Amino acid sequence: MNVILGGIEGGATHSKVVLYNGKGEKMAEVSGPATNHWVSGMSAVQEIIYNMVNEAKKEANIPQDEPLSALGLSLSGCEEEETNRQLQEGLERKYPNLSKSYVVTSDTVGSIAVAREFGGMALIAGTGSNCLLLNPDGSVHRSGGWGHILGDEGGAWWISHKAMKVYFDDEDNYVRAPFNTDFVWEAIKRHFKVENRFELLQHCYSKFNKSYFAGLCKLLAGGAKTGDPLCLWLFSEAGRALASYVRALAPYAQPHLFPESGGLPVICVGSVWLSWEYLKPGFISRLQEPCVGKERPVEEVSLLTLTTTMATGAVYLAAKATNYDLPRDYSKNYKVFFHYKSNVINGE
Repeated sequence: MNVILGGIEGGATHSKVVLYNGKGEKMAEVSGPATNHWVSGMSAVQEIIYNMVNEAKKEANIPQDEPLSALGLSLSGCEEEETNRQLQEGLERKYPNLSKSYVVTSDTVGSIAVAREFGGMALIAGTGSNCLLLNPDGSVHRSGGWGHILGDEGGAWWISHKAMKVYFDDEDNYVRAPFNTDFVWEAIKRHFKVENRFELLQHCYSKFNKSYFAGLCKLLAGGAKTGDPLCLWLFSEAGRALASYVRALAPYAQPHLFPESGGLPVICVGSVWLSWEYLKPGFISRLQEPCVGKERPVEEVSLLTLTTTMATGAVYLAAKATNYDLPRDYSKNYKVFFHYKSNVINGE
């Protein structure tokens, strides 16, 4: 019997599916639209998954009526067991030939699975943000992941919103901006194609689109690159927010999670990490602050970036759930881009 394992990396903006054969060889990779059921709706996401997998089957020369051995779904918004069950049962009922079995987890779990066999921390900073700690014994601790109304600190939407809020408050003489707002205001006008603040209200309310709103972050990153002080401050603040996630969950990390060197492994996923140079000052500053409450000193951390799609991690989870020993080499799936050890800091 041919073993074909599938995995899907799903976000609030776009998704990706991969298929692997039983030898651990990738057979197909296909991109698709968002698969967060809180944003797109459960039924719509199920249909998107079905279409993406069938497109991947076509690329791999697999008949569409031949079910996969197992399909791992590592999706944004899949943190709750009940809705995960609804997603799986809907796929089983509507598309019986899609896959023989399923594993449904959050995108954070999938990003850990692609890089570490026995757990780690995943810190997602894309359109939104989320952090999860998975211990070797299977215990899970979370911080963030509540969406833009209740969280998303350090994500692209949060940075974009903070930039707009700083400008509005400065113009209203409510709170003075820490630096000149000229570049940020020009970036806002350019991105949203507006000429005044009143025209922005539709993008904040009646025509709000989270992904589009977050797109402003790319122009702000450009401003940081050219040295605009306010843009540099915004990204430094985002770095502080992301480091706060690490501080929040580090006290729950079990000793066996720490390798002999490198400290706590943190898998960093999302486009905001592309601006690490500008996140770095705030990130380090936050790690070095005195502990408060339940916090413990963060003595050593290694930040990892994936060199392959975390859909591969979803494949690994599918293999594990079906007790299939899929050949894999974790060392090829990531690289370390920053290492922090107390007052000794290395990395680019």
